[in-house]
Amino acid sequence: MSSSNPRTVEEIFKDFSARRAAIVRALTSDVDEFYGLCDPEKENLCLYGHPNETWEVNLPAEEVPPELPEPALGINFARDGMNRRDWLSLVAVHSDCWLLSVAFYFGARLNRNERKRIFSMMNELPTVFEVVTDKKPAKEKPSVDSGSKSRGSTKRSSDGQVKSNPKLADESYEDDEDEQGETLCGSCGGNYSADEFWIGCDICERWFHGKCVKITPAKAESIKQYKCPSCSMKKVGRTSH
Repeated sequence: MSSSNPRTVEEIFKDFSARRAAIVRALTSDVDEFYGLCDPEKENLCLYGHPNETWEVNLPAEEVPPELPEPALGINFARDGMNRRDWLSLVAVHSDCWLLSVAFYFGARLNRNERKRIFSMMNELPTVFEVVTDKKPAKEKPSVDSGSKSRGSTKRSSDGQVKSNPKLADESYEDDEDEQGETLCGSCGGNYSADEFWIGCDICERWFHGKCVKITPAKAESIKQYKCPSCSMKKVGRTSH
């Protein structure tokens, strides 16, 4: 086994962060050196990020199956046949996949809540792809996992199409920060918590605890356009005159 054998959520995240930092450096500040090492005339090469924050371009592990999941094989072969930026982006995407696979390999014995926690911690960091392409994701308001709470991070317009909340993913952090602030429940005024189900009103675009407006995740899935109690009352008021 590797000299680094993290077990706890914190240890796995530390290992993930170090490997990620190494790969980010290879594809940014050390990119000329990295590019030169990926000679298409050589055999199948892989980009490794190590837990001591160093990176390495090398042949894949010889043992089958390997001690750890292996990075994408043969990244050097496509180097000269692609635009340099596109090639680096491709390596970045494969590196993101590899980093996640190594983290969850180490986390095989974590329980459900621990797996959720480790993913949440990793997800707070921009992906290697986002760093390499300068596509910083917008900080989304209430985002919840795609399980029983899938309703919280998307809203549906009246035609049934999903619309992202609240800003497009390719907008910058800077554009979003001014209006981000703290997301508060439109009913009780409480702060957003990732552990709770939230739903957004398609009319006023305010967010609410599901429990405050008596909407469960299951019920939310069947609602094409959600109107909060306040907006529902406004409509009733207009039609009653």
